[in-house]
Amino acid sequence: MSISKYDYIIVGAGAAGLNLALAMNDDVFFKNKSILILDKDQKEKNDRTWSFWEKGDGKWDSLITKTWNKGIVKANGESITLDLKKYNYKMLRSADFYAHAKKQLEKSNFIWKTKQVQKIVQSEESAIVTTDKGNYESKYVFDSRIPPSYSLEDTNYLNIAQHFKGWIIETKTPVFDDSKFTMMDYDLKDNGTTSFTYILPLSSTKALVEFTYFSPDLVSESTYDKYLKKYIIQNLNVENYDILETEKGIIPMTNFPFENFNQKHIIKIGTAGGWVKASSGYSFKNCERKSQNIIKFLKSNREFYKDSSPKKYQHYDKIFLEVLTKENTFGEELFYRMYKNNSIQTIFRFLDEKSTFQEDLKIIRNLSSSPFIKGFLRHAKSGFNT
Repeated sequence: MSISKYDYIIVGAGAAGLNLALAMNDDVFFKNKSILILDKDQKEKNDRTWSFWEKGDGKWDSLITKTWNKGIVKANGESITLDLKKYNYKMLRSADFYAHAKKQLEKSNFIWKTKQVQKIVQSEESAIVTTDKGNYESKYVFDSRIPPSYSLEDTNYLNIAQHFKGWIIETKTPVFDDSKFTMMDYDLKDNGTTSFTYILPLSSTKALVEFTYFSPDLVSESTYDKYLKKYIIQNLNVENYDILETEKGIIPMTNFPFENFNQKHIIKIGTAGGWVKASSGYSFKNCERKSQNIIKFLKSNREFYKDSSPKKYQHYDKIFLEVLTKENTFGEELFYRMYKNNSIQTIFRFLDEKSTFQEDLKIIRNLSSSPFIKGFLRHAKSGFNT
């Protein structure tokens, strides 16, 4: 079978793949390069919602569905108001992002093919991608497929998942205050787990309502449905509503070394590249930042790509994972202490890996507790191995 050759190949047209493609499209360095995007889906449906915070105007503002400058966390029977001040919390629907990417890339030097990738093999000078309908070769392949050796059950690493199911519901009468979002509401939870409800209100009668777990064990589809229905009826006091859309997902939160799977000609991206923040599950803004790191690499003379979080945040993430893995019931208290005792601006800087050492110490001091100390001691016993 003949092999079609490209300068670059991107496997997967999700947040990571399309952030990278759009970053390439914006840089004149890539104008004369041939770039192939491969994905098994046509990306025409709204299959997920990405939310993120940032100061002021942002790259994706024309696509944003809704922004909020205030939020709320409900934990330990208390409501904590989040005043974002210079930050905004933004909601981006994947269907809008996909459509935007297609429109931007269709008039450029990108080729988009709907194909199932079967394997990628590295040779001395390039990598070859085998699909169900042809083979493709490139000096660099950016691969968003999670390595088959990763497993939530792997006891060699700390593994929990952010797993959730959400409904966009519409009510008959006004229910929501659409001036603020709910980051976490622990008033209803699945006992023995870190579980909460997340709400993005789009209007007084419409909102995305998700029931979310940070836990090592997954649950059945009916379990999500049970808690969503219960929350809507008991906490929102709504009996009559329509479900307009449904979304669900499983996001790894782990210290599994995804970055070790990078090769000279095959570079992992997205979740597969360790782009998900291990202690929070947030990734969309990381995709934007990490894509720029890849752009810098491709324009440099370096032979191998290497990118990872600053070491101190890898240590912080591991302690968080130690607590949530070993004592999952402590999650509500952990996040209560974080949001109660620190400004949301400090927390955002911490999660963005831009905080000062003094801010880090303040957050850690506020989280100090028996489970957190035991997590730190387990981390120390491992030789502070991340």
